[in-house]
Amino acid sequence: MSGIFGVVSLKLNKKKAVESLKTLSHRGKFEEVYFNKHIFLGNRQISETNQPIKFNEFIISFDGKIYNLEKLKKGLQQKGYVFTSDSDAEVVVKLFAEHKENVAKMLDGMFAFVIWDEKRECFFACRDHLGQKPFFYYHCDNEFVFASEIKAIIHYKNINLISINSLQEVLGLGPSRTPSHGIYTNVHELIGGHYLVFEKNNLTIKKYWQLQAKKHIHSFDDTVACVRRILKQSIKNTLQTSMPFGVLLSGGLDSTIITLIAKKLKDNLQTYSVDYAGNSEHFKGNEFQVSRDNEFIELVRDRYNIKNTVVKLTNEQLIDSLTNSLIAKDYPGMVDVDGSLLEFSKRIKVDGINLVITGEGADEIFGGYPWFYREKFDKGFPWIRNADYRHNLLNENYKQKLNLKNYVQAKFDESVAEVPLYGGESEVDKQHKILTYLNMNWFMQTLLERTERMTMASAVEARLPFADINLVEYLYNVPWEFKFYSNMEKGLLRMATKDIVPDEILYRKKSPYPKTFNPEYMAAVKKLLQLAISKDSSILHELFDKKKLAELLKDDKDLLVPWFGQLMTKPQLIAYLYQLHLWFEKYNLNII
Repeated sequence: MSGIFGVVSLKLNKKKAVESLKTLSHRGKFEEVYFNKHIFLGNRQISETNQPIKFNEFIISFDGKIYNLEKLKKGLQQKGYVFTSDSDAEVVVKLFAEHKENVAKMLDGMFAFVIWDEKRECFFACRDHLGQKPFFYYHCDNEFVFASEIKAIIHYKNINLISINSLQEVLGLGPSRTPSHGIYTNVHELIGGHYLVFEKNNLTIKKYWQLQAKKHIHSFDDTVACVRRILKQSIKNTLQTSMPFGVLLSGGLDSTIITLIAKKLKDNLQTYSVDYAGNSEHFKGNEFQVSRDNEFIELVRDRYNIKNTVVKLTNEQLIDSLTNSLIAKDYPGMVDVDGSLLEFSKRIKVDGINLVITGEGADEIFGGYPWFYREKFDKGFPWIRNADYRHNLLNENYKQKLNLKNYVQAKFDESVAEVPLYGGESEVDKQHKILTYLNMNWFMQTLLERTERMTMASAVEARLPFADINLVEYLYNVPWEFKFYSNMEKGLLRMATKDIVPDEILYRKKSPYPKTFNPEYMAAVKKLLQLAISKDSSILHELFDKKKLAELLKDDKDLLVPWFGQLMTKPQLIAYLYQLHLWFEKYNLNII
């Protein structure tokens, strides 16, 4: 678990660079720095850091975990390389010395790292295939600044500007965003599966991995066996740690699979579950969340003798988390859905847990969301089903300036045009490949970022066995009739784990990460938004129609259709608008 920050500049401000590195202190209390004239390279780490590591002319700052580390290490030892630590960074820097840019294709894991080549005077940076570990950068005016989180870059460069395009992202696509878009002016993101080279003020970005479309040749039974084997290995990989760890247990299929496989691999397994004050009285089932999780969590706990801690969050914590989760992410996010994970992670950290294993990512690759099977696939991101509601809140000036509907549609069309197809797919399989690709590159990225940023803000690292490159590559070409076996959501996954998971959970209806149903939360976020509107300086006055905002606050009727994903309805929309106000206020933002 680490944080990366660095600068290449003829006008390098070392004092400001040191300050900027400290903005990542939540990612690790120990820090080390490499400094040489116009180069600053820093690292924050949870334990006494040995980074940046220098080997010959190469210096590395690394964040993440390499799952095939031992295999790579043995290969290097056979070539005469000697190792002085168990560090992933030491293996990667020596692998780079041997293979240069080809190192990207050799790594299996979640990672983001930079290597400074003193001889060539250039930086090499690489991000894992699926983008589990973050990497942002700024390149302008002969300067290259990079970091694990946006906050370090905007601190170093004193950036407080966002463009009309940034507003299109936040108000049209938010809380998702276009891959590579850094929201702030001149801030960008290195997309997963890519690496970059910065040399003599020239920035080159190359793709080292992408999904490959091909005909699936395995029978259903062979596919079940293959999925089972890959998944077991992936869970085993994520348990490679000497740190105290826990598994996040929701009582759903994905987290129960991880829990019960992990239980066989690790003694005294600790699990954690989240709940909300008032949910037992106020829960209302819907098409996305049919039942509460509690009885299923208890079933797993009692039947398999597993230690479980339920963390019950209050409305006060959720309200406080709206500010804290915004700061963790640096722009508006999934509001209480973000914040609850942040508060959950803080409580887990109190027990001395440094690592959590979570089931995020399964629905995207196995087709678990309702939009995979319940609705006819049409043009537009299926998790943005109520875009007009947001659009209609804007005043006429910004409706014209932002043209959200056209912007979102253009992004959708661009993504669909990128979908890898081999040409022999049935129409059904073609449509589901498009859905899978969109989910992986958009919805899954939103959830991966949420998980990474909220856990790391609490100095807890998250690992995701379902976000495994081997599993993703295999499942992409599996036909929909296999994934939807017996007309069941994630039917393939259920069949691959039927002798692991009890029937009560194996056939349980999918239920997403839980949210609060307490009406007091709605009342509380309404008060916050009303307070924001009462300030003449609020950005809300510039962007939105005052009458429409008043109507939004007038009654307690919820939206019939979520405006984003499965969970984000009226309370979350109100909270999102409040975060927008807070974002402009706390970050002193200006629109250019």
